[in-house]
Amino acid sequence: MKPFDTMTRDELLRALEMFAKNWLAHDGSWFLGAEERFGMETAIDLDARSWARFAAVEARRIMTTFNIPPGGGLPALEKALSLRLYSMVNAQRAEWSEDRQRLRFYMDECRVQQARQRKGLPPFPCKPVGTVEFETFAKTVDPHIVTTCLRCPPDAPEGRYCGWEFTLQP
Repeated sequence: MKPFDTMTRDELLRALEMFAKNWLAHDGSWFLGAEERFGMETAIDLDARSWARFAAVEARRIMTTFNIPPGGGLPALEKALSLRLYSMVNAQRAEWSEDRQRLRFYMDECRVQQARQRKGLPPFPCKPVGTVEFETFAKTVDPHIVTTCLRCPPDAPEGRYCGWEFTLQP
């Protein structure tokens, strides 16, 4: 018997949150190691390459696990975004345009940026990595989805984190 077989729902949710935090800590540790060894520019390039691979894998696994059909458009993307590991550790929200032709997604809290702020560090310039990550994730859900960055550190107002807009290409 595995330890998780006997856990309560609350214990399983705490474990899930811990796994998500561990995943994010590993990502940050990996990045810092790459930055120390190769410098910021190369570390960002390597990080973007890694996220392109991971975002596709994460999207496919979410779609398979939760029966989200490929090519399901913006509703499928909204559901898939809500099931990412990020959702366990970062407050996030999705907003539809009135005509339901655009989906906007915002990180209202970002553990990475908040940790840097607590340490007195400047915002992490995550826009190049985030662009690759969110574009790849969205295109994996539906290849007709177009991703636009609305804001992303360092190009985000103080206290704000990334925001993305998704539309369907005709």
